[in-house]
Amino acid sequence: MELSWKEIFSVSLILFSVIDILGSIPIIIDLRKKNGGMLAAGKATIVAGALMFVFLFIGQEILGLFGIDVASFAIAGAIIMLLLGMEMVLGIDIFKSDPADSRTSAIVPLAFPLIAGAGTMTTLISLRAEYNQGSVLIGIILNLVIIYIVLKGSVWIEKQLGQAGANVLRKVFGIILLAIAIKLLKTNLPISVS
Repeated sequence: MELSWKEIFSVSLILFSVIDILGSIPIIIDLRKKNGGMLAAGKATIVAGALMFVFLFIGQEILGLFGIDVASFAIAGAIIMLLLGMEMVLGIDIFKSDPADSRTSAIVPLAFPLIAGAGTMTTLISLRAEYNQGSVLIGIILNLVIIYIVLKGSVWIEKQLGQAGANVLRKVFGIILLAIAIKLLKTNLPISVS
């Protein structure tokens, strides 16, 4: 297995764009606030990484086992993203969290579907077909390091933004998240949307 730095860079950049951890900063800040300032950065990173590795190796087989095609999986992820975007833009709470159990917010919706969502998983299937598997593995690991740093630094990032900056960023990225969800729905729904 010969690794190419060019391949590793390409894979890492593609995954970084799809995961869009920087674009998820307002959601991360919001989730941390909902859970009383607690956010399990390590746990979210590990769960997201495990999902990515599993999906890289046996993702299509798992979906096939349940009779689910990639398009249906993408639609389900898009619906969750749509609801998150509505929360951000409208300032409402759809995902109720129990302050006594902050562990679940590290998994849903943070690790899945924001970090390791339908877009990331379908991208991994495409990358596996096009690039060396070692390059894809290294690309995933590099992205997980960046994800951990952003999650761990969310308090510092929020201080730099200030409350007004965080609110503006939350609304802007809420609309972007809604647009991504709509695009995923349009791409994967069998009906033609004009």
